[in-house]
Amino acid sequence: MTTTEATVAHAHKLSMLTLTALVVGSMVGAGVFSLPRRFAAETGVAGALIAWVIAGSGMLMLALVFQNLAVRKPQLDAGVYAYAKAGFGEYLGFFSAFGYWASSCVGNVTYWVLIMSTIGAVVPGLGDGDTLLAAAISSVGVWVFYLLIRRGVREAAAINRVVTVAKVVPILVFIVLALFVLDPAVFADNWSGHGDLGSLPDQVRGTMLATVFVFLGVEGASVYSRHARRREDVGRATVLGFVMVLSIFASVTIVSYGVMPAAEIAELRQPSMAGVLEEAVGEWGKVFISVGLLVSVLGAYLAWTLMAAEVLYVAAADHDMPRFLGRTNAADVPGPALLMTTVLVQVVLVVTMFSEDAFNFALDLTAALSLIPLLLAAAYALKLAVTRETYADRPEGHTREYVVAALATLYLTFLLWAAGLDLLLLSFIIYACATVLFVMTRREQGRRLFSPRELVIFALSILGAGVGVAGLVTGWIEL
Repeated sequence: MTTTEATVAHAHKLSMLTLTALVVGSMVGAGVFSLPRRFAAETGVAGALIAWVIAGSGMLMLALVFQNLAVRKPQLDAGVYAYAKAGFGEYLGFFSAFGYWASSCVGNVTYWVLIMSTIGAVVPGLGDGDTLLAAAISSVGVWVFYLLIRRGVREAAAINRVVTVAKVVPILVFIVLALFVLDPAVFADNWSGHGDLGSLPDQVRGTMLATVFVFLGVEGASVYSRHARRREDVGRATVLGFVMVLSIFASVTIVSYGVMPAAEIAELRQPSMAGVLEEAVGEWGKVFISVGLLVSVLGAYLAWTLMAAEVLYVAAADHDMPRFLGRTNAADVPGPALLMTTVLVQVVLVVTMFSEDAFNFALDLTAALSLIPLLLAAAYALKLAVTRETYADRPEGHTREYVVAALATLYLTFLLWAAGLDLLLLSFIIYACATVLFVMTRREQGRRLFSPRELVIFALSILGAGVGVAGLVTGWIEL
């Protein structure tokens, strides 16, 4: 490569600002606009404060894990998947790649459901985003974005940076206006929530999946590490983006409790933030937030589709997915991986029409699918600290990084318990089906399908999937 070519290639890499925008853009999406109702249905002010302290602390540890791994293992690209493979072998690495990809796809469905639900307030035929008309219109949007992203990673990332700024503004306006009208008496009445919400620990547990969902994307810079101008920017963008988003999410939740009774917030139509602002300032507040939501959600959809396709591509390039997923077009976009991503989003859109609560079902399943990949990444960081791999030449920070990795692993283990058995079994069904791709990959390479250790993991996934299918058939697991 000539000096001129190298300079051009460097210029086309992603800056720290763009990486931070990817992190913020990935997290600030549908979830933040649904937080008031989601929290009010589960807990009051006290439980919300505790939940954000736990979630903020736990996710900060995870953000620091990605920062540390970016420095300790700079040769590993596509973050979540690469760390799982390096730490625990090809099969669990495959599971991590597929699970992260699947969670991204299901998460993208929540965006379209929320868009249709928002417009459904004036177009009854769209319902809560789960009608046939809503699915049809959403499907058109899905394929339009597919065509846009095919133009190139850099173009889509630049659009995401602009959209990130545009969508944060209405959220900040919401926080400021809600603070101006905050009623101390209403806030005090909402301290313990409404009705019989159970014990405080149960209330906090009920909010955990919502916090996981809104924080998904904290690893966004790690996923795009191969496009970064400087490797150290990956970790910095991760932490900076996380701190910005945490302050926004917690503020949106807490100030809402001072605007109207929690019982009324819990009954609001999604996006509930619009209903809260309507109560605070009138009809224009609802319209303002609804427009902001459309911009926010479309931007987040763009970022998540990019990351989902990137994970499949890198896994295929590392010979852990079928080779057809490793092809790129002239714009450096992994076309087959992008197409497969779009097809799964389309399929899940159809499934949501049969769910009792399409938005919350997709939200919870997204969070549950993401937990295993994130847990494996944290556990890999812990493994490095325990074995002292990479610390012989760079021993500085060992104790701190050991503690950070241990706390992140503990937090994600807690989230698996908080998710509940139903969602974990549904996740097993998806993971078990994914093994077809793993078998295809091994056959392409002429290798043995499973090692003894991998066969045990496969058997456990099949067992979990079988129990999950039985639960769906008998009705004790509901969509």
